[in-house]
Amino acid sequence: MRTVLISGGGIAGPVLAHWLRHHGFRPTVVERAEGPRPGGQAVDIRGVALDVVDRMGLLERLSGVRTRMRGMSILDPEGNEVDRSTESTFSSGRLDGEDIEVLREDLVRMVYEHTRADVEYLFGDTVTALEEDGTGVRVDFAHHASRTFDLVVGADGLHSTVRRLAFGPEERFTHHLGSYLSVFGTDNFLDLDDWQMWLRDGDAGFGIMPVRDNTELRVAFGFESGPLPAGLREPAALRERVVGRLEALRWEGARLADAARRAPDFYCDAMAQIRMDEWSKGRVTLLGDAGYCPSPLSGQGTSLALVGAYVLADCLARAAGDHHTAYADYERRMRPFVTANQALATENPGGPASAESVDRAKNGLSLDA
Repeated sequence: MRTVLISGGGIAGPVLAHWLRHHGFRPTVVERAEGPRPGGQAVDIRGVALDVVDRMGLLERLSGVRTRMRGMSILDPEGNEVDRSTESTFSSGRLDGEDIEVLREDLVRMVYEHTRADVEYLFGDTVTALEEDGTGVRVDFAHHASRTFDLVVGADGLHSTVRRLAFGPEERFTHHLGSYLSVFGTDNFLDLDDWQMWLRDGDAGFGIMPVRDNTELRVAFGFESGPLPAGLREPAALRERVVGRLEALRWEGARLADAARRAPDFYCDAMAQIRMDEWSKGRVTLLGDAGYCPSPLSGQGTSLALVGAYVLADCLARAAGDHHTAYADYERRMRPFVTANQALATENPGGPASAESVDRAKNGLSLDA
């Protein structure tokens, strides 16, 4: 039984582990966090990605925890409503469509619970070195003893450690999209009832949606900025910057800034894409954001992770574990799909891509090669 180390316990890694186990491989998932990560924004599962979760047997359960928005308001900088819709929202698209919007933490928890009985998880650890020879890849960990695996997959996000160790510095592959995004939770001080609010004030803006039966809010705050220097990309520095930018808003800035200051689930990072000529090197390959992050601006990061995991496992199974053949087939099948979905992030700067482009991109691959 061939062994596969997967770095990253978010969405892509555990989904890959499920399908590898299904095909007779022995996967191990290493994750830096102490357990499945809570928090995060609402994410969309669209098009062919719905087929992946259906084949996993999770579609009905995910449908049960989907968001139930009634619509959205668009506000001017003073907080006055200038437009509204009961047909669609910026975060999920058409409300009467087949696509599913769920909280990221719900999807992460559900996939983990679906796989933990058959998959080895190493929480609270990370890869520190990779050394490949003719028979496998020796992996050093920060805490666990070194082990050798037949294959290694980096599913560890935009700032992938596996990508850095195997392919080189992150800067070679990152394409900054001119903004930063922060996501955090707070109590529902706006008393929103299954209703989103979106506002733009100068070069900053936010979307707010209620979650957990309208008891909490998830705030997605973005601001335009070029790449920040290393010292200003540290979590504390990013939080301070976000708090300052929120305080400058004319509507609800003070309360939002206070919420960002206190939020235990605070997140902020650059809106960027990963673009690589090759996703594989020797026995190592990349999956999801580690290899082809489309950025949250595309709305398709989760779908790319789900579909990429299914296709990679399928290619390895079809090639009977021959990684040379499997990785080449994986790139051949996935690259047009990735290109189409990454293009959604840049089609309409400052706004969503057209519904027609989203439909083409989300359905641009067949799971049955």
